[in-house]
Amino acid sequence: MSDTTQPSIGDLLAATVPMVRTLNLVYEVTTPERAVLRLPDQPEYRNHVGGPHAGAMFTLAESASGAIVLAAFGDHLSRMTPLPVRAEVAYKKIARGEVTATAVLGRPADEVLAELDAGGRPEFPVRISLTREEDGAETGEMSVVWTLRPNK
Repeated sequence: MSDTTQPSIGDLLAATVPMVRTLNLVYEVTTPERAVLRLPDQPEYRNHVGGPHAGAMFTLAESASGAIVLAAFGDHLSRMTPLPVRAEVAYKKIARGEVTATAVLGRPADEVLAELDAGGRPEFPVRISLTREEDGAETGEMSVVWTLRPNK
């Protein structure tokens, strides 16, 4: 990588969040509109039914939510810090093999930034769908509520 090349969001998160490296998460897409991450099939992270452990899938989905938040609001880190507030996950089907998490913002980014600019501490949801690579079936869904905490 040359000195003029900016690291990708995936590279940045892999460098600063050890769990991303531990699970070998793969960043497929990271834009302000959508983040897509993949959890490779790894025997050491399987559960009692042969699929990825629920904790690994939670981390995959939460990481996808963080990636889209950084893509949407990363240019404003000098004045705020994004923080997850709460998360809810539903496991719907058994996952086997590789699992993909696709995250989308639940509010328009410009609306969230306008609330921050007005002196507020905005909260906004990120919705994540977990799917099996082999057949595209949705195995789970997650919602993470984030806030932008103004820097003092």
